[in-house]
Amino acid sequence: MTATADDTPRPSRFRAENLRDILRHGLITAAFCCVIAAALTVSGMGSWSSQMVYSLSIGTISWLVIDTGRLFISGHQNVLWPHGPWGFVLVAFGVTLGFLGGGAIGDAWVGRPLFDFTGFARHRMVSTIVITLAATIGMCYFFYSLGRSKHMQRQLDLAQRDATDARLKLLETQLEPHMLFNTLANLRVLITVDPPRAVAMLDRLNSYLRMTLSGSRALSHPLSAEFDRLGDYLELMSVRMGERLRYTLDLPDDLRDTPVPPLLLQPLVENSIRHGLEPQVEGGEIAVRARREAGELVIEVSDTGVGLDAAPPQPSEDGGFGLEQVRERLATVYGEQGRLSLAPAPTGGGTCVTLNLPLPA
Repeated sequence: MTATADDTPRPSRFRAENLRDILRHGLITAAFCCVIAAALTVSGMGSWSSQMVYSLSIGTISWLVIDTGRLFISGHQNVLWPHGPWGFVLVAFGVTLGFLGGGAIGDAWVGRPLFDFTGFARHRMVSTIVITLAATIGMCYFFYSLGRSKHMQRQLDLAQRDATDARLKLLETQLEPHMLFNTLANLRVLITVDPPRAVAMLDRLNSYLRMTLSGSRALSHPLSAEFDRLGDYLELMSVRMGERLRYTLDLPDDLRDTPVPPLLLQPLVENSIRHGLEPQVEGGEIAVRARREAGELVIEVSDTGVGLDAAPPQPSEDGGFGLEQVRERLATVYGEQGRLSLAPAPTGGGTCVTLNLPLPA
């Protein structure tokens, strides 16, 4: 079956959110009717009970007619209000029906003959009509403005989310070639000095790229997938560095499904290898550990390399690139709740990078 433009799913105008809005409008209308009844009672236009019945009856009927009518007339528009003259027609119809129906209910309550307008003084009739029109039109405009404001806020939130998604994709597309170019440069060296290891490294790279390209391009994935991807990368680096590279990956089971941005940890591990382990003849060890602490997800990437004093990362080098990209991604996804700190490793020398991320509720 061929899909057409008419097959595009549209949001239901009778979804729960819109029905809640109608009920909310009804409560506001009832409160406003009470205020009008109190004002009319104070001004001497009748008793409190009669004014309450008239006001609530007129307001409730007008609210029901206009608020439900707009859903049927507006169709599947984002702003649920009729276009063009239909909006004015709906308000006029609602006001008329509310005035007549509410007046009839009020007349029945006070024992006056139905629609006996001759019993009203002219100034009272004019006052009643003016109050009904002003109150109904004012409430309609208030609800229309409120609905339009909510629609504009939703559009703004959607635009901000799309901008965030695009920015994260841009950062990820910058990180992936960065890693690939470094690996290819290392592969070029191995081809001339150790062809068997170069072949093994090429096989690892092929496996890594297949997994990366076939995987989802989602803006987040489980922390377990991030650790798996990191394990593949470290195995790839182990082919080049041999026994000079040792690593530990520690991920508790209760944190495996925690969502994180893809390629969040790999730049930090690259940084540790390039600026920590490679300058040492004996190499060293990299440990990546995740834990839960004070309601946060804490991830540590530590190494036993030369340390910050011996090899400080420079903004123009790869280390600066990786750290800045991670900081920018944290700020984009988590705002002030995402933090990166860089410090000397607590034991054995080297460097420790700590990420503090909020845990999902």
